[in-house]
Amino acid sequence: MAERSAPRTARERVRAQLTAEIVEVARTHLGTSGAAALSLRAVARELGMVSSAVYRYFPSRDDLLTTLIIEGYDALGEAAERAAAAVPASDLLGRWLAVFTAAREWALARPHEYALLYGSPVPGYSAPQDTTGPAGRVALLLAGILRDGLASGAITAAPGDDEAIILPGLLADLGLPEDTNLGTRVVQAWSGLFGAISFELFGHTHNVVVDHEKYFHEVATALAADAGLPSLG
Repeated sequence: MAERSAPRTARERVRAQLTAEIVEVARTHLGTSGAAALSLRAVARELGMVSSAVYRYFPSRDDLLTTLIIEGYDALGEAAERAAAAVPASDLLGRWLAVFTAAREWALARPHEYALLYGSPVPGYSAPQDTTGPAGRVALLLAGILRDGLASGAITAAPGDDEAIILPGLLADLGLPEDTNLGTRVVQAWSGLFGAISFELFGHTHNVVVDHEKYFHEVATALAADAGLPSLG
């Protein structure tokens, strides 16, 4: 999760503690009631607070949902970043597989939080711009691996029309050249990663795939090859 400065006064510390408690209770409600049924009143009851007190911390259900979403994306991103950092920088495929594996393991350990991020949209809720940065952390990791591969000569950037496909400005944010297909490769990998996780987590492959861990590894390896990363040899 994003690093926050430590509260300086007693009042700030109490507010930070209560905010964290509200968020934690709301997170448990995702598993029992689902995001669509999340209620500030129900959270307040569990904490022994009047609902008006909770509204001082989160003016609306949507504000609470936004906090849960941002913290979820940040936790997922941090897990993937730690996994990638544990692999030597020169091992491009190892870093790639580490990102994929960490994302899947995080999702399987926190299915209700994952469902909030990548499941059905919550009726009446529209995610604000604040969620965009945290949501892109895994994609930035994948882009960084391809960028390092390009810089080292381990992969080549084929001519392409990313400018006509990818949102203007996004390629610059990813640090990728505009006249290649590297941006498209990143989006393919990113959508393939979370598509495979979602199909497994939401039961779409349960009557098809026998060994989901092995299947996921095959997906990750195939997407790495599609992205131009060198194989294990």
